[in-house]
Amino acid sequence: MAATSSTEPEVGRRAPAFKLPRDGGAKVSLADYKGRYLVLYFYPKADTSGCTKEAMDFSRLKPRFAKLKADVLGVSADPVPALDKFRDKHDLTVPLASDEGKAMLADYGAWGKKSMYGRTFMGVIRKTVLIGPDGKVIRVWPKVKVPGHAEEVLAEVQAAAKGVAAK
Repeated sequence: MAATSSTEPEVGRRAPAFKLPRDGGAKVSLADYKGRYLVLYFYPKADTSGCTKEAMDFSRLKPRFAKLKADVLGVSADPVPALDKFRDKHDLTVPLASDEGKAMLADYGAWGKKSMYGRTFMGVIRKTVLIGPDGKVIRVWPKVKVPGHAEEVLAEVQAAAKGVAAK
């Protein structure tokens, strides 16, 4: 059953729980990241140009996120074998999760109507959600432009980490 519409996660509210299969055959859940920042980035399709660039950018910056106690997780509706192939082809280091049922995508407002070349269809909306160590949403980027996005998210995590450290 595919989701038809979704709502935006609200800043300051608890992030919707999820448990999904991921590349390599393991499972991943929101609870796995308790006590750490989590960057959830949603991308339309593995191995397309924009999605590849975004995944490579987050992979390149993964060590810098890790220094801030932040993890990055890419999510799409692609099946796990496609994620494995995508990861291996581009030497990606960030984990990739599969939501073929689209329930988690809908919970995060990343499944909805899209249009391209005059055609309207349902699909994964490129967006990013930053979740704090307490499980609450810190920021949502509802319409992501890939160039410079991973750096912008890193800067937001750095600012959030400084805010926590200052308390």
